[in-house]
Amino acid sequence: MDIIEKEIDTRDYLTKSKLPASDYVINPYVGCPNACKYCYASFMKRFTGHKEDWGSFIDIKKCEKQINVKRIEGKSVFLSSVTDCYNVFEKKYKITRNILEQIADVDCQVTISTKSVLILRDIDLLKRFKNLKVAFSLNTLDEKFQEDMDNASKIKERLKALKILHEEKIYTILFMSPIFPYITECQELIDASKDRVCEYWFENLNLRGAYKKVILNYIEINYPHLLEKYKQIYIKNDLTYWKELSYALDRYCSERKLQYINYFYHEELVKKK
Repeated sequence: MDIIEKEIDTRDYLTKSKLPASDYVINPYVGCPNACKYCYASFMKRFTGHKEDWGSFIDIKKCEKQINVKRIEGKSVFLSSVTDCYNVFEKKYKITRNILEQIADVDCQVTISTKSVLILRDIDLLKRFKNLKVAFSLNTLDEKFQEDMDNASKIKERLKALKILHEEKIYTILFMSPIFPYITECQELIDASKDRVCEYWFENLNLRGAYKKVILNYIEINYPHLLEKYKQIYIKNDLTYWKELSYALDRYCSERKLQYINYFYHEELVKKK
């Protein structure tokens, strides 16, 4: 699919964060060619005026002003909340690399979240950071399911990238997100990655807006035996599955002395912040 590509001007790359674990977010792009079917960030179209389908456009944000590094000293910065900062267009425009070059020597906590092995291009730069975490999103070992859900790097490529970063002494996170009930192989994913991961993040699949129907239709066609269970969770709002899975993950990780954070109750975490 052809992606509609456009350069736009922005006043500042830094935005105050509403995420529970960061003070600022940086989104170098508007839109994301990963085109994840479950992407909550598709709501951004309401604010950007885009009429195109999510995943079919990308705005490249250009900013003449340098980042005010004093604002982020002692703070936490997250790349990125509503795009993949290492999407395929980063290879051409290098917006993310330029941003990282500006903040590499600042005394702050930086977390990069991606699904792209393009991040390996910048290992030389990443190693300059004193307090950096790199989180790779991965929610399955099933290649068919992954290909149905997104256009990002393949599962084996992401796992290999985690290994390379880990061997380079970069703090690595496997962001198991979003967990699809009865589909995501949580324990198998942990076992397949624990030699290259410093920490795990767990986030449940939330269905809202237009993509709720998309996902439920997908389940009906591809996993019909799970449809009633999904209706129980997403139509009747039954939290039993998530409570049981939360307990199981807590026990599994604790027994293996693995670092982890459970983001199942994201809204509550935001309120606490």
